[in-house]
Amino acid sequence: MAVDELDRIELPDLAKRLLGTPLVARLLDLAIDEDLGRGDITTELFVDPSRRAAGAIVARGPGVLAGVPLLEIVLRKRAGATRFKALKADGDRFEAGDPVLELEGPLRGILPLERTMLNLLGRLSGVATRTARFVAAVEGSGAVVCDTRKTTPGLRMPEKYAVRCGGGTLHRLDLAEAMLVKDNHVASATPDRFAAKVAEVAAAARRDRSVRFVEVEVDTLEQLDRILDLPEGTVDLVLLDNMDDATLREAVARRDQVRPGVRLEASGGVTLKSVAATAATGVERVACGSLTRDAVWIDFGLDLLNAVPPSGG
Repeated sequence: MAVDELDRIELPDLAKRLLGTPLVARLLDLAIDEDLGRGDITTELFVDPSRRAAGAIVARGPGVLAGVPLLEIVLRKRAGATRFKALKADGDRFEAGDPVLELEGPLRGILPLERTMLNLLGRLSGVATRTARFVAAVEGSGAVVCDTRKTTPGLRMPEKYAVRCGGGTLHRLDLAEAMLVKDNHVASATPDRFAAKVAEVAAAARRDRSVRFVEVEVDTLEQLDRILDLPEGTVDLVLLDNMDDATLREAVARRDQVRPGVRLEASGGVTLKSVAATAATGVERVACGSLTRDAVWIDFGLDLLNAVPPSGG
């Protein structure tokens, strides 16, 4: 598989791949059970079983949409008689007051799922919106903005999907998909021994596993030089960890001279304020844990446009 394979997949197909998994199904069951594990006493006692309603999920502020496929799964799971229609697609921008999904069905099916749906949409749209800001900041540099595994426990796949909705680039999904040799894997090894071990494990990974890419983290230019001396095709990416912009530019110059096919990824403390300068150093990728770690939820509400009374009043 190629480094950027996941980033060539259109969003509807990516949603099927990342959100239609048993892992996400378990997550959604848990999210629903947080509210409904013991039932909904208010709805059960207050709402007539025959009462139907129509309404819409409406944005309370601007942003970039992500998470609609999850809402559709939630409704099918627990409100199968409810009809729904997405008014905006994931990746679309919206403004305050914009309806993003309309639905109609038994009120007893809709109300118990309200908070679960809004929580999912708010969190994922927050990630997509923050990602879009980072992507806009590096426009014209030639670099892409990548996510990390700094995701909310249990929400890895939905949050990474949201990064793509915001225009970001996906790093590895889990520890099996790609090889990333970090400093703790080779603690205290000399640069020469470090490079020799990388060559050994990279060959084993490509021989025994279907990895998307092989990446190596380096802390110094000396380590980088040793990795660049390895044969063509040994390493796909080199992660330049916590280097200032001047050092990043030097790293790019050395790579361009020795191994131009190896992509460079800057990582460590990247903020919305600093990302443009980092991207301008010539690296191909900028890894930003902030996309998920610092995302602020987008507020949505469920507005019932009408509540149809049962026959006879």
